[in-house]
Amino acid sequence: MPTDKRITRIEGVLARRQPDLRVVLEGVTIAHNASAVIRTCDAAGILHLDLISPNPDLLEFNEAITTRTEKWLEIGVHASASECLSRLKERGFTIVATRLSDKSVPYTELDYGRPLALVFGSESEGISDEALAFADQVIRIPMVGMVQSLNLSVSVAVVLYEAFRQRQALGYFDKSRLDPAEYEALKAKWLKNSKP
Repeated sequence: MPTDKRITRIEGVLARRQPDLRVVLEGVTIAHNASAVIRTCDAAGILHLDLISPNPDLLEFNEAITTRTEKWLEIGVHASASECLSRLKERGFTIVATRLSDKSVPYTELDYGRPLALVFGSESEGISDEALAFADQVIRIPMVGMVQSLNLSVSVAVVLYEAFRQRQALGYFDKSRLDPAEYEALKAKWLKNSKP
């Protein structure tokens, strides 16, 4: 049975989760990176992480890196970009792809206050053309060094903390933004997952 202190902690963390800001990872094959992204999502108040992978069993999370934060996220697995992103579009999410191109804008120019699905591609290939076809906007992280990209987990952290900054300024972390029924269902699940 969780202690009163643990229950209060769970309620506080859950109340700050952002149901309308999702991270989507497409084709990630390095478990270390996926594990680091999970930890960052938890820290930044993300509730939903979507994995686009035809072989999700190949991606085992490293608990030493995630610090078991995967139990505080709703992780969805999808066989294709189309399956995942078409559903999110239908639900009113703006699809934002991360890619270095002439059409991309710096990540700081994006309005993170609206419902967004932030799509990050694989370490070697980036985002597929299939995923890019769903993008409403394309962003990039400006760089002035010899390399043209950051490690996947670092890229996710950079973008998420801009979203965090903007949403904090809008007061999105001041009170729960979850539907009351969803909040109660998740609270019950989190309490069950919680160790004393």
